[in-house]
Amino acid sequence: MMKNNIAISILICVSMLFTLSCKKYLEVKSNAKLVIPNTLSDVQGLLDDANLMNLRVTPSFGEASSDDFFLPLASYNALSVRAQEAYIWQPTPYRYANDWSLAYTAIFNSNLCLELLENIERTPTNSNSWDNAKGSALFYRSFYFLMLTNQYGLAFDEKTSENDLGIALRTSSNFNVPSVRASVSDCYRKVVEDATLALELLPDYPQHVLRPSKGAAAALLSRCYLYRHDYELSLKYTLQALKLNNKLMDYNGDNDLLALTSTVPIKKFNKETIWYAELSSNFGVNNTTNSRIDTMLYASYNVNDLRKIAFFRASAQFQQFKGNYTASGTIYFSGLATDELYLTSAECKAWLGDLPGSMEALNTLLKSRWRNTVTFSPVTATDKTDAIRKIREERRKELLMRGLRFADLKRYNKEGANITLKRVIGSQVFTLEPSSRYYALPLPTDIIEATGMPQN
Repeated sequence: MMKNNIAISILICVSMLFTLSCKKYLEVKSNAKLVIPNTLSDVQGLLDDANLMNLRVTPSFGEASSDDFFLPLASYNALSVRAQEAYIWQPTPYRYANDWSLAYTAIFNSNLCLELLENIERTPTNSNSWDNAKGSALFYRSFYFLMLTNQYGLAFDEKTSENDLGIALRTSSNFNVPSVRASVSDCYRKVVEDATLALELLPDYPQHVLRPSKGAAAALLSRCYLYRHDYELSLKYTLQALKLNNKLMDYNGDNDLLALTSTVPIKKFNKETIWYAELSSNFGVNNTTNSRIDTMLYASYNVNDLRKIAFFRASAQFQQFKGNYTASGTIYFSGLATDELYLTSAECKAWLGDLPGSMEALNTLLKSRWRNTVTFSPVTATDKTDAIRKIREERRKELLMRGLRFADLKRYNKEGANITLKRVIGSQVFTLEPSSRYYALPLPTDIIEATGMPQN
């Protein structure tokens, strides 16, 4: 009993001290000036929060739904039910945290910065910093709008996209403003509007590739117009971006490469990186521990193509991907890089009838990947159809696991490619047909419940 009384007395004393301490702390805080972002450096600081704006943020549900990889049965069985459903293209009632919440947090931050800038005067002294901040906020918003639209909206189609549902175009930090789904057309228009304004404001080159630049905005517009099948404008911005950076790593030996056989062969922030970002790990379906590269895709690399060494490592009888621009074997790159621009240039030129220019762009890239002890035979094309087919084969092989394949499949099927995807789980076979409405992936269940927006 004595021991109990002593213990209770000690607890009462500690409690009183804690209460007094809290009261004293609260009194101090109430008299202190609250830290509210209101300066240009505050805005730039918000935009420089890479953990919020760049790292593991880019939507990856589409990549998890694409065809560059498969899951061995043991890996599939080890997944959560939600992840299994995502893998076999079944509607899954997933909730926070997810691609939607990650991307819209970055969008919220962009909107907040744009609103703060409205109350900060642009002067001759701060004009460069002010323009960089506004351009960066617009770039981030447009990037995530595009990647979300490519994941949650159907492929762009001039005939239907005015009515096809896209995403919520949140342009205010006020969370009391109701969310409504805009059309796919409106989503693309907003991406173009924001990215075009960003292009005017941003510097040619960033202080660091975690920050946007004029080259990044041009590369983003290049990608956006490609998915809109506007090859003339896509080529325009592709060439503008390449004027600012046309560097490629030589896989025979380059300062930005380690040994191609190593687990991490490519350095982070290498010369091809225009703007750096990483895929989220949504569901974990396609992470390197679980996934294996499609066997036919792996077999399509020529023995003298050094990407076959740099990109893959054996795992039993299959291959795992390791060719990230992240200096990590487990984190996927999702930013903007020059290799994508060469492929976009090649495809746009082919569509526009410039076959020599198309093959020149493609071969410039491929030569940098080819073993230099063996004579490189340039790729040729007999006609436009042949050129586009060969370019798209190389696009898949070069831009592997970057969060682009799902949107590419949608684009190709809209043009009549009729690609059917297949998953095999034991004796069961699941397919995703070219015209499937599932190419607009399901939105998070909690978002549907909270907003009343229609589900895909």
